[in-house]
Amino acid sequence: MLYLVDTFSLIFQVYYAIRQPMTGTRGQPTNAVYGFTGDLEYLIKEMQPTHLICAMESSEEQERVAIYDQYKAHREEMPDDLRPQINMIFDVIQGYNIPIIQAPGWEADDVIATLATRAAADGMDVRIVSNDKDLRQLIGPRVKMYNIRKREVLDEEHLLKEWGITPEQVIDFQSLVGDSVDNVPGVPLVGPKKASALIEKFGSLDNILAHADEAPGKKLAENLKVYADQARMSRDLVTLRTDLDLDYDWETARVSAPNRQQLLELFEDFGFRRYADAMRTDLSSSKVKDARDTEREWTTIDTESAFADFVKELAEQQSFCVDLETTSQNPLLADIVGWAFCWEAHHGYYIPVDAPRGTPKLDHETVLEALRPFLEDPNREIVNQNIKYDMLVLRRAGVMLEGVGMDPMIGDYLLDAGARGHSLDDLAKRYLSRKMIPISELIGKGQKQLKMFEVEVDRAAEYASEDADITWQVADIITDELKSENLFDLYWDLERPLISVLADMEFNGITVDVEELKRQSDSFSGRLDALMHEIYDAAGHEFNLNSPKQLAKVLFEELGLPVIKRTKTGASTNEEVLTRLAAEHPLPAKIMEHRQLTKLKGTYLDALPTMVNPETGRIHTSFSQTSAATGRLASSDPNLQNIPIRTEEGRQIRRAFIASSEPRPSGGRDRVDSVGHGADASGSDDWQLVCMDYSQIELRILAHFCQDPALQHAFREGEDIHRSVASQVYGVSAEDVDSDMRRVAKAVNFGVIYG
Repeated sequence: MLYLVDTFSLIFQVYYAIRQPMTGTRGQPTNAVYGFTGDLEYLIKEMQPTHLICAMESSEEQERVAIYDQYKAHREEMPDDLRPQINMIFDVIQGYNIPIIQAPGWEADDVIATLATRAAADGMDVRIVSNDKDLRQLIGPRVKMYNIRKREVLDEEHLLKEWGITPEQVIDFQSLVGDSVDNVPGVPLVGPKKASALIEKFGSLDNILAHADEAPGKKLAENLKVYADQARMSRDLVTLRTDLDLDYDWETARVSAPNRQQLLELFEDFGFRRYADAMRTDLSSSKVKDARDTEREWTTIDTESAFADFVKELAEQQSFCVDLETTSQNPLLADIVGWAFCWEAHHGYYIPVDAPRGTPKLDHETVLEALRPFLEDPNREIVNQNIKYDMLVLRRAGVMLEGVGMDPMIGDYLLDAGARGHSLDDLAKRYLSRKMIPISELIGKGQKQLKMFEVEVDRAAEYASEDADITWQVADIITDELKSENLFDLYWDLERPLISVLADMEFNGITVDVEELKRQSDSFSGRLDALMHEIYDAAGHEFNLNSPKQLAKVLFEELGLPVIKRTKTGASTNEEVLTRLAAEHPLPAKIMEHRQLTKLKGTYLDALPTMVNPETGRIHTSFSQTSAATGRLASSDPNLQNIPIRTEEGRQIRRAFIASSEPRPSGGRDRVDSVGHGADASGSDDWQLVCMDYSQIELRILAHFCQDPALQHAFREGEDIHRSVASQVYGVSAEDVDSDMRRVAKAVNFGVIYG
């Protein structure tokens, strides 16, 4: 399998995907280098190509500019912090012994087209790693495109479903539609649907232009005639060369061991600790192995006598790993199916308490009570991947897990918050070069997917004991790495205690007034209906408010408003554009209001009642310590951090969250006013929701470390820190600082910390 990488396409993808500042040992920017290295690692280790080539643009003037001098003319200059990273990326590519191929005067797409065509002719299967739509003309039985961001393969079937055409028709399709990215003009008013319909009816671009009078719609027919030469020129621009004279050899493209010493030096210079550590190992033998290839033992405990012996042995362990197999990914709805334990690498235990009928298993309550003393002992160290989940499952079952030890997921996050993932699969590959048994292999997929308790015990035991074994092993490695990086105390004293706090918050949940949400939803429905008719009146007719294409037609063709920004599919109607257009016509403001109300209604008013746990009558959001690279908490299912606070609608939604010690039936419930006070139905103060936040915690930490006298004085005196800095920046008194000055100072303050 040959993988052809559209190099600059990938570079720009990772550059814009990783926006947090990253710098190397010399202060050089490295975010794009880091992302590109990760993509190469993924391609080599996960996709396992036999051959790999990076295709590049030529630095010489492009042949297509001679055809159309405005080709790519509107592209912005490369960002200043990306430019120095290009040669660094070239060094990484060479370190992996991947050939870089380019052709004078031609683009990477043409290089890819030539290589893909020849490889297919030589009997090779090809994957093109790019999102460039022009490359779709190369799709065929042996050639497919690969979207590395979505991990999706684009083939003939996908192309037919998305565009309604075959690969042979892509050139004519693009000639009509054009390409805003490359400034290929195409034919005005011809979008993807019209182009597909024209090709279906007339077959080819030449035939479409020859029968322009037969095209549906007077304006379309006129455009096909007026812009016929432009369409033909566009065809020349989008047609890729498959016959370039390239100096290449398939053998040089064969994937081989990287130059470990070269990459080690690069990664150390870039500050890529994890990649540098990997290079210090013998990468020539680092190909990911199936965990089942490793000699591993596991014991299924399914008799009372075996369980009694197991408990005696467990009692001797000061530290151990426990991993639960359950019936649900939601811990507050999950029942325990089996227990997996490990305290010695490559050996585990599995205790089934639910299993297919006729299969030996132990009584759930008996096992729970026997294990309770060990789980509730704060002096033991219990290792577990994503331990908060198991804490909640156990708490639902009546057990308080106290001895929280190493959670590898959180430990790995502290070592590299910007890593792609911290799942056990990720950690097994990263630290042990092992590929774990996928859950889909155990329970299947789709409608035939099994419940965990329906899986044969032997297979469940292998899967669960592997989880416990791998967790135990990576926890040991991560503990050592945290200590070597002086991060262990941060984990042990801060992140580890936080796990229990978050588990308490999730378990307790929060009550919502479902009737209040329904009342607000009905009110929103009325407002949306009224807004819709106001929009129709302003437009002069009805149209689909959710269709960007129809909205663009109303705004730019019928109302004659100026086009502010274009996307690949036409004129943009995003919020930024509508905000600017609102100064010229009332319709854009009404569209924005309609969108805002629709989003609030769907995301909160209608969705929150469906998320109430049927057993508790409360909403139990999930808090993550490992989602945000900045270290901030993230909440999901539902995300309660994104409820607006600056709008009246957002404040009304917040009023539906009720301060109460117990979930209460509709009618006798606490109410929360705008500042969080609770009152019962009789109006007397009852419970309160208390909202607390650190005041400028980042800047206080900065003041502590930098010992800046002015900053420290401002905090000691309780001053508005942003106003204080603004008065110094602008040379005015604090009383004369206006809101704009304060906003600039705030940007300066946080810019110092976050860049």
